Amino acid sequence: METTGFRPGQARIVSIAALAVGDDGNVERSVATLLNPGVDPGPTHIHGLTADMLAGQPQFADIVDDLIDILRGRTLVAHNVAFDYAFLVAEAELIDAELPIDSVMCTIELARRMQLGTENLRLETLAAHWGVTQLRAHDALDDALVLTQILKPTLALARERRTWLPLRPVTRRHWPNGRTTHEQLRPLKALASRIPCRYTNPGRYIAGRPLVQGMQVALSAEVTHTHEELIERILHAGLAYTDDITGQTSLVVCNEPNPEHGKGFHAADLGVPLMSDTEFMAALDRVVGGVEIDEFVDTTKAGEQYALF
Repeated sequence: METTGFRPGQARIVSIAALAVGDDGNVERSVATLLNPGVDPGPTHIHGLTADMLAGQPQFADIVDDLIDILRGRTLVAHNVAFDYAFLVAEAELIDAELPIDSVMCTIELARRMQLGTENLRLETLAAHWGVTQLRAHDALDDALVLTQILKPTLALARERRTWLPLRPVTRRHWPNGRTTHEQLRPLKALASRIPCRYTNPGRYIAGRPLVQGMQVALSAEVTHTHEELIERILHAGLAYTDDITGQTSLVVCNEPNPEHGKGFHAADLGVPLMSDTEFMAALDRVVGGVEIDEFVDTTKAGEQYALF
């Protein structure tokens, strides 16, 4: 995908390519086209597309039905998926269309989890790592084809290493007026500390004992696994993620046994135990059940009237 800028809803898509990939890695269907955004094409020096080249091309509304057919029942995969997802749903909402996207996966985060040892995680760098030929960088179709070829060996390596895939659910809201709006894809770290835990906090972790659902876990910078993967595992196990180190924190994941700064140092100062991410990932397989928090039940009678001032 190429765009006129970086702000969804203000900038527009000028080139798009979507490939429906089967379980065998083969492309089953595709949509690839230039789009007339109706505005200045923006950074021509990056994507190479001029206003004259885009004149007479279809608009997003002209190809949205084909795009919906490709997306239905599939996970949206992209290199920096938050960017692509934001632009797709912004374009869809401009024409009152609903995209059937229920889950997304970012191949940058996937590559980061695999610790491939590459200089960076750019698409061209990963292509070179896997021996994939990239013909035209910043060409939507070529980028999508390259990503398809990169994805297959990366997923195979993830299965071999038993690495969790960075799959994220997304939702849509249907309004009474018939409009549909799509949920923003915010970084998991920004959301996780606000997600309520179903279990009460049983207190500090005690070395040699299993983790207990409801324990409050913080992450230091000194870890090898990505924070996103660790947070996914924390939430899945019924633990609570916290950004802050307090007297209520049960455990801090930190690979430095004697930290001199940061959250590990703060934890040690408060007497909060530390555990390496390797030990923590192993301990997640043996989490014991916690005590569930009673859910609030609204006892207001249906039809009860109110006067608000």
